[in-house]
Amino acid sequence: MKTFSFDLLLSVLVFFTACTANQETEIFLSHLTCEQAINPLGIETPSPSLGWQITSEGREIRQKAYRILVSDHPDTLKRDNGNYWDSGTQYSDNSLQVFYAGRKLQPAGTYYWKAKVWDKNGNESPWSDISTWQMGLTDAAGWKGAQWIALQELPKEKKVVPGIHGRGSNALGNMEDLLPLFRKDFKVEKTLRKATAFISGLGHFEMNLNGKKVGDHFLDPGWTSYEQYALYVTFDITSYLQQGENVCGIMLGNGFYHTPRERYLKCVVSHGYPKAICRLLMEYTDGTSSEVITDASWKATSSPITFSSIYGGEDYDARLERKGWDMPGYDACKWQQALIVEGPPLQPQTATPLKVMDTIAPVRVFRSKKGDWIYDLGQNASGIIRLSIKGKEGKQIKIWPGELLDDDSIVTQRASGSPFWFGYTTAGNGTEVWQPRFTYYGFRYLMLEGAVPEGSENSGQLPVVTGICGLHTRNSAPQTGTFTCSNDLFNRIFRLIDWSVRSNMASVLTDCPHREKLGWLEVAHLMGSSIQYNYNINRMYHKIIDDMRASQLPNGLVPDIAPEIVVFAGGFRDSPEWGSAYVILPWYLYQWYGDQRPMRKNYEGMKRYINYLGSTADQHIVSHGLGDWFDLGPKSPGESQLTSKGVTATAIYYYNVCIMQKTARILGYQEDEAHFTQLGKEIKSAFNQRFFNTETKQYDQGSQTANAMAIYMDLVEPQYRKDVFLNIMNDLKERNYSQTPGDIGFRYFLRVLESEGASETIYTINHREDVPGYGFQLAKGATALTESWAALRYVSNNHCMLGHLMEWFYSGIAGIRQSENSVAFKEIVIRPEPVGDLTSASATFMSPYGKIASEWKKENGKFYLDVEIPANTSALVHFPLGNIKRLKENGQAFRSRIIKDTKGHKAIRIGSGKYNFSIE
Repeated sequence: MKTFSFDLLLSVLVFFTACTANQETEIFLSHLTCEQAINPLGIETPSPSLGWQITSEGREIRQKAYRILVSDHPDTLKRDNGNYWDSGTQYSDNSLQVFYAGRKLQPAGTYYWKAKVWDKNGNESPWSDISTWQMGLTDAAGWKGAQWIALQELPKEKKVVPGIHGRGSNALGNMEDLLPLFRKDFKVEKTLRKATAFISGLGHFEMNLNGKKVGDHFLDPGWTSYEQYALYVTFDITSYLQQGENVCGIMLGNGFYHTPRERYLKCVVSHGYPKAICRLLMEYTDGTSSEVITDASWKATSSPITFSSIYGGEDYDARLERKGWDMPGYDACKWQQALIVEGPPLQPQTATPLKVMDTIAPVRVFRSKKGDWIYDLGQNASGIIRLSIKGKEGKQIKIWPGELLDDDSIVTQRASGSPFWFGYTTAGNGTEVWQPRFTYYGFRYLMLEGAVPEGSENSGQLPVVTGICGLHTRNSAPQTGTFTCSNDLFNRIFRLIDWSVRSNMASVLTDCPHREKLGWLEVAHLMGSSIQYNYNINRMYHKIIDDMRASQLPNGLVPDIAPEIVVFAGGFRDSPEWGSAYVILPWYLYQWYGDQRPMRKNYEGMKRYINYLGSTADQHIVSHGLGDWFDLGPKSPGESQLTSKGVTATAIYYYNVCIMQKTARILGYQEDEAHFTQLGKEIKSAFNQRFFNTETKQYDQGSQTANAMAIYMDLVEPQYRKDVFLNIMNDLKERNYSQTPGDIGFRYFLRVLESEGASETIYTINHREDVPGYGFQLAKGATALTESWAALRYVSNNHCMLGHLMEWFYSGIAGIRQSENSVAFKEIVIRPEPVGDLTSASATFMSPYGKIASEWKKENGKFYLDVEIPANTSALVHFPLGNIKRLKENGQAFRSRIIKDTKGHKAIRIGSGKYNFSIE
């Protein structure tokens, strides 16, 4: 009897403890993603990855189990019936990369899902809100017979593939083409449940339904290696359709698919004249469906866009507009029948699209010394214009964009590609509003030709500009980070770098938004961490990896640009520091987001690239390429001056091999793991024999890049590491703390300084305006990061290749990073660096698990640190003071085991939650 009573009492206590825990700690799910996107369309993988974030006001929240339901109808899901997949209760803390494992998913099918979790204390979340995804067209049959249509067809013998650098032979002619409009009448005779458009238009398209543009994308679809595949875009068009008569209209531009040989050109390329393919799927409430597909029944005619070039600009003649062409009732009897043509295979566009992200109004309007009207937008950015104008019919206006002004205050395109202009011809119908559709440029200034600003003297009766602004276009990757500090110069540097990142996030990560617009690959891996602190680049980087796989040559070479739109020569095609992005980016995506699939999908290609580098090596030393591009040497910037090419090329080769060894281990390829381990040892030995001086403890010529890359890649033998680092510091002192690394070396230089506890030195190097660097560029008037440290006027003034200080703002000053072996910020490190004259700093980063925040200040002899750690993670918080015996949290003594740090810090371990620390 006594035993029974004790057991009963114990059961009651456990019950009430559980109830109390449930009452005290509420947990919820938010940010449900499928394939790392919220409610995505066009998913083709048969087992999409699902994920969620856990929110709670409690602390130390850890997921213990989850359950997922997936259905093909929301009503079914509301009844807690996962008729496509019920995962059951899975005892796992995994809340990222949970792969669908239910019934076979159908092409174009829409699926609805929700999830719930339990934490380590048994607290159960409510079901999440319902999220969705829609499948794409998983094979050619999914297009239901849709055909590629065109206005003109380019004879195969006139194709220019791959592209030719420069203008090419005069025998090519101007390569002019007519840009098409297509239209199709169709009826909706039943009550719609859902309607979807699957569409590709090459080079780029805009689709209208009943007079309205579908979606808010810009330059759809993204550019690819068109001979292998093109991308199609999926839109939910339910709200655009109406009962009865409807019209679908499509407008095309050239993009990189076809470049007319006029105006400015970086290269000449033509895969054919513009073409489109489309399937409209209408699903009705009675369970039936109908289709509209592109075929010979579509009508075609020429567009009012009379010139379109990704490199040269765009012209629009408003007199040629066909009013109502995309509306029911329009008479298209004079239009011709669309041509049926061939086109490339198709894959879904899953990367975030380009969009107009900002409107930039002029900050001043003035006249140049020669009398030209100039609009200063105050910010150098990628984009187009929006023009409002009044004038008589047939008046031609040109708007010349540019980054800089010449000595006469005239817009100059010397370094950004000339001639480029936006051209408009007036219809003469009152105020006309126009913006280009299929081109873009990088600019701060706009110069008028053939028009005057409203309110100005106009003796020539020219058209009057009633309004003009810049429309900043970029990849719409969502913003994930914020940073600010008490130092105004560093805040300005942050904006300088951020504008260059924004301006070069397109369908690829470009070098510049004007002169080239090409996907130079060293930027993708070297700037990756800086970018991902600010933007979620997961889906964009999947596309870049696909571009590299498509561009890889049969011998394993990965060219410096991807897609390889044009074939360059020498190091501009084959530089290991560029092509190595194919090995590095899949590894980084695994580290940043926990996604192993890019490593699996590209593993064989990554091996082929390693083998290619090995085939070019002389006793494991690779010495070709561009080296430390644009380093600061005695000559004008270009190929490496201070560091032998063999140092950077072999170091990156070794780094690749180390990544392949870890990749092979994770994927379970034991023989490959052993092979890469041995190969790494051999490369390391050869590197040190060739480049390390045991007497001076210097690598190569003793440059900052050579010594830093040797340390970062772990090529330095342990007994020499301290001496090699001291040589970096001594070189800095001799140069009055002026840095010399270029495009390749600067990131590793900063990473080594930070890891060795020299953030104070990073501050000293960059908190100045008197030598080439960030402050120097700002002093020269730059508003976006320039191609050269010295802000030279004859090279690009909007480049993101040297923006690596952005990474240090987050990881160093604010102190947000992840532990060495962590994946997707599961194990967080908070380690702020209150260097120089900084008295405060604040940063947030939306990690895959949720928001991480670090905010600190120094005030009245005290140090305050506010930290936020997301649920389902933990953190090691370092304090930049040697003595933290008087540590308080929210005003109360905080008792936790102190962990010693070899860099002069001490740390404590915490779970998720918000914390307010103070130290006296």
